[in-house]
Amino acid sequence: MSIAEEFVLDFAREERIGLEEAIFAAGKSVEQLDAILAAAADRGASLLLTRLDQDIYAALQDPHKAQLDYCAASRTAIFGKPRAIVGHGRVAVVCAGTSDISVAREAARTLAYHGETATLIADVGVAGLWRLTRRLEEIRSHPVLIVAAGMDAALPSVLGGLVPGVIIAVPTSVGYGVAAGGRAALDALLASCAPGLVVVNIDNGYGAASAALRFLCASRTLAEINS
Repeated sequence: MSIAEEFVLDFAREERIGLEEAIFAAGKSVEQLDAILAAAADRGASLLLTRLDQDIYAALQDPHKAQLDYCAASRTAIFGKPRAIVGHGRVAVVCAGTSDISVAREAARTLAYHGETATLIADVGVAGLWRLTRRLEEIRSHPVLIVAAGMDAALPSVLGGLVPGVIIAVPTSVGYGVAAGGRAALDALLASCAPGLVVVNIDNGYGAASAALRFLCASRTLAEINS
C-alpha cells in the first residue's frame, strides 16, 4: 500500500457542516504529513494541522514548510493562504493560568483559520479573583466564551454565574497528583452547578473552537430566518 492510500481527505466537509477537516498530526509520520500536504497543494486547498510537534514540523519537506504558518506554543500550523476575517469580537478565549495557554492558543488559532478573530484573556484564574474581576466587563462583552482551566477547573463555573454568553469549558491536563492529567478538571466541569456549560474533552482547544463556530453559524442562520 502506498502512502497516498493511507488517507482520504474530506474536502467536502465545509460544504456539509461549515467546518473544514483538520489534520490531527500526532501519530502521523513525516512521510504521511508530506503526502497530505502535497495532496492539498495539488487542489490549491488550505489545511489546519493540530498537535504538530516542533521536531516533526522541522523534518517536513522544505517546499511544504515554506507554506506553513507554524505556532510552536499551540502546536498548530496553517497550510496555504490565510482566511479572510469575517468575524471579530464575538469570541473570547479565557484561560485560568499561563500554563493553560497552549490549549487557549489552539482554540484561538482554530478560530482564526476559519476567519474568526478572538480576544485572548490569560491568567485570570480563581487563585487571584481580582485578576478576573478587573476584566469581567470585557469578558461579558463577548457572546461566546471558550474557558480553559486545569486543576479544579473552577473558572468556567465561576463565569457561568456571572456572564450571560455561551460558555464552552475546556478542562486542561495542568495540575499535581490527583488532578490526574485533567480528569479531575473534567469531572468537576461535568458536575458543575452553573447551568448551561458546554464541556469538551481534556486539552481539546480545537474542539472548543469548533463548537464556538457552530454556535455562531446557528445564530446567524436564526437571525436570517427571523429577518
